[in-house]
Amino acid sequence: MSDYERNHDLPTSPVQKSGDERSLTTWKTVPAPPAKRRFPWVPMTMAFVLGLLVMAGIGLWMNNAEFFKVKDTSEPMGETVQEPLLPTDDSSAAPVVYPNNIAAIVEQAGPAVVKIDTKVTSQQVRPSNPFFNDPFFRYFFGDSERSERVEEGMGSGFIISEDGTILTNQHVVGGASEIMVTVVGYDEPFKAEVIGEDFDLDLAVIKIDAPKPLPTLKLGDSEKVRVGEWVIAIGNPYGLDHTVTVGVVSAKGRPVNIPTDEGMRRYKNLMQTDTAINPGNSGGPLLNLKGEVIGINTAINANAQGIGFVIPTSTIQPVLDELIKKGKVARPFLGVSVQDVTEELAEYFGLKEAAGAIVTDVVEGSPAAKAGLRRGDVILSMDEQSVKNAEDLVNLVQSKKIGDKAVLLVARNGETRFVQVTIGER
Repeated sequence: MSDYERNHDLPTSPVQKSGDERSLTTWKTVPAPPAKRRFPWVPMTMAFVLGLLVMAGIGLWMNNAEFFKVKDTSEPMGETVQEPLLPTDDSSAAPVVYPNNIAAIVEQAGPAVVKIDTKVTSQQVRPSNPFFNDPFFRYFFGDSERSERVEEGMGSGFIISEDGTILTNQHVVGGASEIMVTVVGYDEPFKAEVIGEDFDLDLAVIKIDAPKPLPTLKLGDSEKVRVGEWVIAIGNPYGLDHTVTVGVVSAKGRPVNIPTDEGMRRYKNLMQTDTAINPGNSGGPLLNLKGEVIGINTAINANAQGIGFVIPTSTIQPVLDELIKKGKVARPFLGVSVQDVTEELAEYFGLKEAAGAIVTDVVEGSPAAKAGLRRGDVILSMDEQSVKNAEDLVNLVQSKKIGDKAVLLVARNGETRFVQVTIGER
């Protein structure tokens, strides 16, 4: 049988059987079983290996591509880089606050901060008997008895030179009969003397004699300090020596007037901070994050929280040498007491407008007295600069130097005249 017949249903010729019976036998081919399929291991393995190679190539390319890399400025692997505890001297870069910064600054600056204890001795008048108001008893028993009264005070300060020169507030040491300074590392306090003070600026310089050079603090530039920068205060609030508080600069250029027993103390340019400042902190340093002094802690608002005031170094530095060498700050002086011109006073003195400074008193022997100024004179200008109120006149006088000559325009009895004065020293 041919291959063709074997694979197709073809009829065959009939076969004669015995007898008459005939039968047809048809040959049919049986379909061949389907071939058994095998899994394509080889192609799949090759595809898998090829995929791994492609992915590895892409990874190497991304790792070496410049725009996927982060520039690494650290030390080689295996070496650790320690962050500096104190910022660098680069003033253009804002200091970064690390957890250990404040602790490092305190450790470095703390030994230069001192505790100041004072005693103020005053005479106290005590009546000698309950009838001292009666002239009869006063005649026989005397007026009164005098006794000394000693008041104690405390404050802070910081050393600015190795020889023991210390900067503090004038209200901390002013009028003290005894000043004792406690320095870190010494068991006994040192007796100090005042070598310079100024009431208006509330600054004082005192000095102690120590057996060896002392640690010091450097004065920084408060003009470069920005509102919101971190600051650190170190002082002795309520006698708790070397207390550290932290805050920010809240504002700059605050004018504050504080009444005292010696008169009104007028601060013109204070720095405000929310750093906790309490009685005893006065005279202590306010530090920036470089460990530099940017101000002296001076006053607080007792009716508020987080409102403290600091004398900035921009006020301290111009007068510091003068305080040390001369013991005071020389100021220009005219010698008059003045007040603002109100509408009523302008009408009374026959002035065209409510402007100027009315002289209410003239100090005897002062430049104003020598120039012939009197009570009731109205000063309208100084060297052709108008005087709108009493503060204008004070500022103009303060802008002069001792010995300068100035020309005042003065209204008197409905007339104006020019008066020349020579600025003196207060």
